[in-house]
Amino acid sequence: MPSDALGTSTHPTSTARQSLVIVGAGPRGTGLIERIAANAPELYAGSGLDIHLVDPHPPGAGRIWRAAQSPLLWMNSHAEDVTMFTDDTVQMDGPVRSGPTLHEWAGVDGRLFADRQLQGAYLRWVHDRAVAGLPEQITVHHHPRRALRVSGPREGRQQVWLEGRPRPLLADLVVLTLGHLDAELDDEQRELAAYARAHGLTHLPPDFTADSDLSALRPGEPVLVRGFGLAFVDLMVLLTEGRGGRYEGDTYVPSGREPVLYVGSRRGVPYHSKIGYDWTGERPPLPRFLGPAEIDALLARPQGFDFRRDVWPLVEKELGFAHYHRLFTAHPERTAIAWTDFEEKYAATGDAAERDALVASAVPDPRDRLDLAALDRPLDGARYASHEEFQDGLRRYVEDDLDRSHDARNSADLAVFLGLLSVYGQLVRLGDIGSWWHGFFSYLASGPPGPRLRQLLALSRAGVLRFVGADMAVRAEDGVFRASSPTVPGFSVEARALVEARLPEPTLRRALDPLLRELHAEGAGETADGLLRVDRADGRVLDGSGRPHPRRFALGPHTDGRTPGAFTRPRTGGPAFRQNDATARAALVFLRDLGVDAVA
Repeated sequence: MPSDALGTSTHPTSTARQSLVIVGAGPRGTGLIERIAANAPELYAGSGLDIHLVDPHPPGAGRIWRAAQSPLLWMNSHAEDVTMFTDDTVQMDGPVRSGPTLHEWAGVDGRLFADRQLQGAYLRWVHDRAVAGLPEQITVHHHPRRALRVSGPREGRQQVWLEGRPRPLLADLVVLTLGHLDAELDDEQRELAAYARAHGLTHLPPDFTADSDLSALRPGEPVLVRGFGLAFVDLMVLLTEGRGGRYEGDTYVPSGREPVLYVGSRRGVPYHSKIGYDWTGERPPLPRFLGPAEIDALLARPQGFDFRRDVWPLVEKELGFAHYHRLFTAHPERTAIAWTDFEEKYAATGDAAERDALVASAVPDPRDRLDLAALDRPLDGARYASHEEFQDGLRRYVEDDLDRSHDARNSADLAVFLGLLSVYGQLVRLGDIGSWWHGFFSYLASGPPGPRLRQLLALSRAGVLRFVGADMAVRAEDGVFRASSPTVPGFSVEARALVEARLPEPTLRRALDPLLRELHAEGAGETADGLLRVDRADGRVLDGSGRPHPRRFALGPHTDGRTPGAFTRPRTGGPAFRQNDATARAALVFLRDLGVDAVA
């Protein structure tokens, strides 16, 4: 693949060749190239096409999966559950091109939680294979630079301006496949940062943890950590094992270089553990109550829809169906009626109250019933008499979560996971439905490996990690940061360091990425949550009036078509793969027709 390290292509684009610029060389850009390679034999027979791949980070791995990061950082999925290749469960018009999962490619145990460097190597290999699979008239050029802006008329060639290059790349089409991006601070974060500067404190705002400078977090000193998801897990690893600590069985042996982490969040608990057993037997027939027909009906409403009122009841019913299908078919001894009778009655229920009454009569043990509200907020209403009592209580909660997630007698939980994947694949079509759903999905379906939670328990017992509670409040006062939670009334802890353990919000107006900021300034369509609006069918960028741009596309977490990830578990439909295919086909058809018009 030709490279453009100095800003000039090694294969200059001639006037007879068409040009496609892809901004973002990570797994989403790679997935798009794979779909271009798969669809080009059918859809593109032009005289030649140059694909310009723009990203300062390595193709395939991109920023998040690059080799230059700590080998202590893991993926949060089993190696057998990671694929970049389509299968017949992906609803798309293009051809299926099968390929190995991460564990098949790397020759590792399928149950391994691989480190990110290995995943990066897999992604680089997938990228190279996709490029090698392109027709000979299509050439890829990598430009290891940042894209600054896109200009040009709607009906004409676009100009993509690169950092350090005086002339733009000319593009017949532009596709933005940007991944996780940095963002300017919101009002609260700006106030906290200013307070830290004025009082000599340390404030680390939301960031990709592997890029954060943690050197200011001093050994033995308290550090407040707000956020209990995957960014926190990375922080925990880098400040413990990353500073020389080690585990001996279930015991953590400190190096003496660790700070003391006081962690809390809105829920006050870590994300749920990854499931630690395999699926066996019949899968729930999904979608059942939230499928294409229901999404079509929601989109057809002239007055629009409200997520909580109109969408969430369908989500609840769908996840409940997945749960009880598994419970009744795999564990019938824990139910009171036949599945066929339950299914008929469940389908006829009109609201949550009816379903609750049915479930109470048919599922004797409350522990076998699905309670999404309790799952979402496990500490609601809980109060502990002391900080130490809460440490014991939360350790028991994590131990129970680990036991449940590694016991196949609870396989209805894995059915709910499959239901979540199905639901997400449908909800993508609705566009921006607010941030709550994405957080709920991640909390239940995208949590840490079980071994990470066992490490968390060991750190807690060693006193390196302390739990603050739910609805953690942080105040800047008296020259320090102070944290408290209603979970432990009367308790507070002060520290001279505060870490916001979460990724920045991917919004247009606050993105530090100059290209997105330019799009915002030009009037690109924006959702209420600040995401870039795109056409559901093929990813074309929409303007403020909802009109699609004929030559600009966007895929990824900065759009209202965001999906759970750029890669996925095999045989689960892969909504990102479906989007990649639709965009690749739309781009190839546009370029083909553009070439025909030029000849005519």
